Amino acid sequence: MRYQISIGSNTAAEINLQKAHHALDTFFPDIRYSTVRKTQPLGLHNPSVFLDQVAQFSSSLPASQIIRILKGIEEEVGRMPGEKEREIIKIDLDLLASDKEVFKAEDLKRTYIQEGLAELNKKTMRFLGLIPARYASTRFPAKPLAMLGGKTVIQRVYEKVVGCVDDAYVATDDERIAVAVEAFGGKVVMTSTSHKSGTDRCREAATKVNGQFDVVINIQGDEPFIHPSQIETVKQCFDDDSTQIATLVRPFPSDSSLEQLQNPNGVKVVIDKDFHALYFSRSVIPYLRGVEPSEWLKHHTFYKHIGLYAYQRTVLDEITALPQSSLELAESLEQLRWLENGYTIKVGFTEEETIGIDTPEDLRRAEEFLKNHVE
Repeated sequence: MRYQISIGSNTAAEINLQKAHHALDTFFPDIRYSTVRKTQPLGLHNPSVFLDQVAQFSSSLPASQIIRILKGIEEEVGRMPGEKEREIIKIDLDLLASDKEVFKAEDLKRTYIQEGLAELNKKTMRFLGLIPARYASTRFPAKPLAMLGGKTVIQRVYEKVVGCVDDAYVATDDERIAVAVEAFGGKVVMTSTSHKSGTDRCREAATKVNGQFDVVINIQGDEPFIHPSQIETVKQCFDDDSTQIATLVRPFPSDSSLEQLQNPNGVKVVIDKDFHALYFSRSVIPYLRGVEPSEWLKHHTFYKHIGLYAYQRTVLDEITALPQSSLELAESLEQLRWLENGYTIKVGFTEEETIGIDTPEDLRRAEEFLKNHVE
């Protein structure tokens, strides 16, 4: 659970903030602090200017115990209860909110707190890149180990990802893939053979890697041409604090063929005005009434889904605990389960062309693509 707190002092403020930091660091090793801001005292007799900041940390402790720890630190630094109008505050620690609950709604409206939280979210958001890869595939067994331009497919994916995130791992259930990844210097985490989707595999992997991460990015292991700008676009979706899940779409070029548009392997997406996904389908959506299908691409911008997902770390735990939904089963698209259960999916846009490798024929196409594009 991630918590947000406010810290303030108006008596020997610099010294008392240091004392509070020392105590907080002991209890919460991953705590991060915003820049200190000066504010005017709120209804206090003492006229001195406050020094205020906010902080974030992760803890498995319940909120009630967090509050007790904060009050204990206040007493340690020397704050004594008294009438607010005459109180001289050595240190003031308040629990503002957690991932799931708000405790100080009015305080969260204060400008310095909003600025501090925005600073922390921008500065401290940590991204974990996970690349699910399995050996068994009906259409293309051993696909991650297939050679593409002198490197394995999985190595090409890993090398595109590793420089764009705070840490990256291949998540696999097969020792042969693990050995290959370690051979080129990559990181690997072993997962169960029973997972039904890459999202489930990512969830297990995320529980096994070291470090605290705010967002998990799921990069398919058969996308050797994933572009760093696409990963950055997905990351930027989380500049909006309300983003739960993010993904990418690419507009179908107007010169695409009707066959390409209707291909059920190319998933289509419709999007609302705030750039959230309304629906995903293997069918062409929306249907243009009164327009000949051969003219659809001339009258509307259709969006193709790029199978790159990012999830808030806590949301990943939640969505993988959900049972399969009726729409998911109908279209064989797991993201419909999330939509059916009320989760929102933020959409980023890309113009970059990628080639997913599902079959040996796709690998041959990828070889041709590689020959014609400078890496």
